[in-house]
Amino acid sequence: MNILDKIHETAVSKSERMAIKSEQESLTYGELDAASDRLAVWMKQNDPEGTTPVIVYGHKNPYMIVCFLACVKAGRAYCPQDISIPESRVRDTIESVHPSLIFAVEGEVSVVASEHAGRIVTLHKIREIVQTENGSYDRSWQVSPEDVFYIIFTSGSTGKPKGVQITTDCLNHYLDWSVNLGSTSKEKEGAHFMNQAPFSFDLSVMDLYTSLASGGTLYTMTKEMQGDYAKMFAFFAESGLHIWVSTPSFADMCLSDKKFSKELLPELRVFLFCGEVLTTATAENLRARFPDAKIINTYGPTESTVAVSDVEITDGLLADTVAGGKSLPVGSAKPGTWLEIWDENGNSVAEGTQGEIVIIGDTVSVGYYGREDLTKKSFLTCERGGKNWRAYKTGDAGYLIDGQLYYNGRIDLQVKLHGYRIEIEDIENNMVRLPQIDHAVVIPNVKEGKVYSLTAFVTGTKGGQSDHEFAKGIKEGLKQFLPSYMIPKKVRYLDTIPMNNHGKADRKYLGGLVS
Repeated sequence: MNILDKIHETAVSKSERMAIKSEQESLTYGELDAASDRLAVWMKQNDPEGTTPVIVYGHKNPYMIVCFLACVKAGRAYCPQDISIPESRVRDTIESVHPSLIFAVEGEVSVVASEHAGRIVTLHKIREIVQTENGSYDRSWQVSPEDVFYIIFTSGSTGKPKGVQITTDCLNHYLDWSVNLGSTSKEKEGAHFMNQAPFSFDLSVMDLYTSLASGGTLYTMTKEMQGDYAKMFAFFAESGLHIWVSTPSFADMCLSDKKFSKELLPELRVFLFCGEVLTTATAENLRARFPDAKIINTYGPTESTVAVSDVEITDGLLADTVAGGKSLPVGSAKPGTWLEIWDENGNSVAEGTQGEIVIIGDTVSVGYYGREDLTKKSFLTCERGGKNWRAYKTGDAGYLIDGQLYYNGRIDLQVKLHGYRIEIEDIENNMVRLPQIDHAVVIPNVKEGKVYSLTAFVTGTKGGQSDHEFAKGIKEGLKQFLPSYMIPKKVRYLDTIPMNNHGKADRKYLGGLVS
């Protein structure tokens, strides 16, 4: 599949079909295709020598999608940044990319202004361009199969985000598979998809591009809407959703209200989950509330283009899992992918034996933007089926039984919380940037293999504050450096950090203090 060709085909055959619908406005396929063509022409005329990725800054505005497509139509990768990301972190990304062009669709322009940034184009200017530009778009400009299509920046252990580069081929191979997840591509034709995740989070690729590849309509949900049950449930009722894409945690939040059921979403056909562990409790609740909808559990890191495995959670599988006291599987490998379990020496282990999950295949990233050192640590080349493929060592623990993958958490200090991949050391390095903290150790609160929250143990200067006042101040201070999902739920002050026999912070002991 070529996603740009697919969007153009729908724009020609079904020009008036709604492509994206948000609180702010909506765009048809005809409008989306034409607007992105015109913006691509403007880019070639006004930034002809530009080769660096383009930053697209905003939150759920349909014109972010116009910018995404314009970039790749002009032969440039794009890098989405949500307005909820702290200013310092956006600047870190800009320093990594050195963009010659930034599309500031929403938010304060001052946030993305930087000595390392090039020209900033606001939404007002973008609208003017797509209404007046009359140059001719040349399809030969668009990104080639091995060109980078987008870059998603994820948490890095050094305290600086790292950019995962996904090529056009990676995305197209992923879409060949994702359009058939839970239902066939024909059944998805014209379906209504839910977009819950911000575009800076790779889970959004599952809904955005699968919807566009299916000729569907994407209904975007704002952050404010998610914080108001009345607005959120009104959105559900109005959207007539067919395909649900979210983390399990978001579904758990919705399930806390009894109104979240088939009566609210009578047309819902498929739940697609990715980003974190799907528990049996969540699956059981969904089966009870939505007996006619399929539940698809998937697995995959950003480095392998969203997801690489899937399994339908049927009543039989759920009953067997509960009876066996096991966790739910995350599925078997998609076509074009091998899932293997390696030991610490890089050798495959026996079936049922735990080791590191290694992904080999056609959707593995080409590596981290501008970080060859990090790329060499995690990416390699493997020969399978008489051909060399890119491979990614995930750092995830797991095992295989009868081709089904079971995920057992992180080997290192990386966790998944509410679908976001977080490097524990990233939080710790940013916590010690606060003047009142000398040492910080962050511990995840894990139940049934799922991370529910983070607790930070810190030493430093309380200045006569109560524990509550001190913790509140720390959380407030961290907003300068970290997005909200990375800020520990609890902050506990200690006189000293306990050490183990190796002279390192005793994370095992501190884990026993987490509740």
